[in-house]
Amino acid sequence: MPAKSKAQQKAAGAALSAKRGEIKKSELKGASKAMVESMSEKQLEELAETKRKGLPEKKKSKD
Repeated sequence: MPAKSKAQQKAAGAALSAKRGEIKKSELKGASKAMVESMSEKQLEELAETKRKGLPEKKKSKD
């Protein structure tokens, strides 16, 4: 499943780094902190490898 925004792609990359032990989980903030606990490494890889070109900075919310 590809990322829907640049922010989601960045958060997945940070969570993936923590899951692999490259950074400490305590350094994570916001969405990446939740992602590292709730998603598998494979799911995080799929989100993190999404190309950023054409993605919005943030996903628009449904009002």
